[in-house]
Amino acid sequence: MSSIESVQQEIIEEFALFEDWMQRYEHMIDLGKSLPLIAEEYKTEDNIIKGCQSKVWVHAELKDSCIHFTADSDAIITKGIIAILIRVFSNQPPKAIIEANTDFIDQIGLKEHLSPTRANGLVAMIKQIKMYAVAYQTQLN
Repeated sequence: MSSIESVQQEIIEEFALFEDWMQRYEHMIDLGKSLPLIAEEYKTEDNIIKGCQSKVWVHAELKDSCIHFTADSDAIITKGIIAILIRVFSNQPPKAIIEANTDFIDQIGLKEHLSPTRANGLVAMIKQIKMYAVAYQTQLN
């Protein structure tokens, strides 16, 4: 299992390979296509991220003391954003997710290249992932 920091570093290095934001958006769309999809049964109101302009569903399960996330979105860029977050935070222990910083998002320039509503959605996605981690951490204690 890779640490959150090492996965974030991989993503920073990947995005550094692209010269402009059109290429980075294309990469994000590709990442969205490879997202481990949420089962239809979890595409419910309870799993929708509040604060996103697009519909984004996130489901979390605790297995072997790590949280496994699946997700989907009805918008291709948003699907790429959640794919990046899932890649970073899935299969990690709750405590590591709670303590993780998300500076890598600024380092790849993502927030500054999103519309204000998408940037708010990004913050809402991170908040929801961390809330799942807090909930599972209390179960483990």
